[in-house]
Amino acid sequence: MEHASLRNYIIGFVLAVVLSVIPFWLVATHALPPQRTLLIIGIAAVLQVLVHLRFFLHINFTTTPKENILALVFTCLLLFIMVGGSFWIMFDLHQRMSL
Repeated sequence: MEHASLRNYIIGFVLAVVLSVIPFWLVATHALPPQRTLLIIGIAAVLQVLVHLRFFLHINFTTTPKENILALVFTCLLLFIMVGGSFWIMFDLHQRMSL
């Protein structure tokens, strides 16, 4: 595992700020159509997660132990189930309430 330096933290901080400012600016200025804005927000969110994993949590997929990768995959699976299930319930309720 590489040594965490101030340079890595600054790079991570700058990337996190840029990936936060872009979606806020798009929403505030209505620069793009809503569908494209949502797509860019989603892409920025995924990149933001990867930046945090790499620069702040120091998870490098080449040198990280297998157990950590499995725990990360399991966490992603649980989040997918919880978020997907919540959307499923909300859309089903919306459909039932609009009848």
